[in-house]
Amino acid sequence: MSRLTSHIRSTLSARLSLVVIAALAILLVVALFIMFFFSRKALREEAISNAAQSLEATVARIDNILLDVEQATGNMYFKMMPHYRQPEKLQAYTQRLVDVNPYIVDAHFHWATDSIPVDFNKVGWITPLRLKELNGEPLTAFRLPIYEGQSVIGAFDVSVSLTQLTEIILESKPSPNSFSILLDNKGKLIVFPDSAILNKNAFELTEKLDNNAELGVIHAMTSGETGYRYLKMDDRDCYVFYKPFVRADVPGRAKIDLGWSAGIIFPEEDIFGDYNRLLNTVFIIAIIGLLLLLVSCRLFIHRQLVPLRQLAVSAQRIAGGSYDNPIPDIPKQDEIGRLNRHFQNMQQSLTMRMGELQRASEVLKDRGDELQATYEQAQAGDRMKTNFLYNMSDQMMAPVSDITQRVMTISNSANELSEEETNRLVDEIHDRGSMVTALLNQFITDSEKIKDS
Repeated sequence: MSRLTSHIRSTLSARLSLVVIAALAILLVVALFIMFFFSRKALREEAISNAAQSLEATVARIDNILLDVEQATGNMYFKMMPHYRQPEKLQAYTQRLVDVNPYIVDAHFHWATDSIPVDFNKVGWITPLRLKELNGEPLTAFRLPIYEGQSVIGAFDVSVSLTQLTEIILESKPSPNSFSILLDNKGKLIVFPDSAILNKNAFELTEKLDNNAELGVIHAMTSGETGYRYLKMDDRDCYVFYKPFVRADVPGRAKIDLGWSAGIIFPEEDIFGDYNRLLNTVFIIAIIGLLLLLVSCRLFIHRQLVPLRQLAVSAQRIAGGSYDNPIPDIPKQDEIGRLNRHFQNMQQSLTMRMGELQRASEVLKDRGDELQATYEQAQAGDRMKTNFLYNMSDQMMAPVSDITQRVMTISNSANELSEEETNRLVDEIHDRGSMVTALLNQFITDSEKIKDS
């Protein structure tokens, strides 16, 4: 990792490539997030709309089956009533009703004398039940009362198989894994994919599973609510769309509120499966594209920076004092080409300046040598002058001292000296003065010789 970090820090092309890819990645992620956020929102709204339409279609399909049974039962009922005291004819009519209508599995009469308690006055669909005569087949029945005068003496029940009704409804799936359900107002299952629990109470089944989400859905459905909820079924995320089962208003049809509620369960995979697969595919393509773009940028930038590396090498040689190595030409009109030409001009200017400096250095060296020689000669002359002055001073000290001594003698003993002694001292002073004058003349002559030399 440290080697990779060091390589990135020391390589301009790698840093530029990473900056470009990082900027593109951020832009791409933001764009994809916005796009998929709104597309998921639109897909969710479309799924809700489709579910509502599918639910309407399911309700209409169930209601069409019920209406077909109601009409067939009503038609046969009016044919049978004149013969309700003739059991053979009633049996023939009921058998014919079962034979001609594919949804009817059983038709029979209940009389007030039967031991089975029956609500004869009820008109419409009764609570789902199970008949022993049909091997425990879960049924729901449409009932019409039988009147004798003003009195109800019995009821005519036409049974529909809930298993068959479920199979018919489930054939028209709105999506591969979705299914429809139908509950009565007590929570009994009228339509459900698992036929083993048809006609059983959904509240009891859900309480055994201890699933609060499903229990909330059942409460909402049995309360006549319309909407949708999220829940988990068989470890799958699902959406349940539900609404009250409203029968179509058909002339001559009894207006009875059954209290049923229909619903459609969509696994999330059916709603967002294609979306999620598209999302994963887009992200995979984006990652692969960014990697390919990174490699392409790295190669392109590396190739574009080759002239800069050549210029860096040339600059290093110039910094080391090698001004004559030629800088290779870069036939480009961009910034790198202009930089290359500026480097070449700089090298030429440095070469010229260094030549001038070399020549000036040689001239200065010659001047220095001359000055050094002159300085040495001046020092030698100074030493000669100093030695000459010392010598002259030494030679003049004795005559000057004699003159001083004789002057002091004459000055101090003028009255005591004879004329002859005074003349002698004067002659000696004159001789010593002549000697000093001669030395001074010689000093002047030698000084002029040193100066001329």
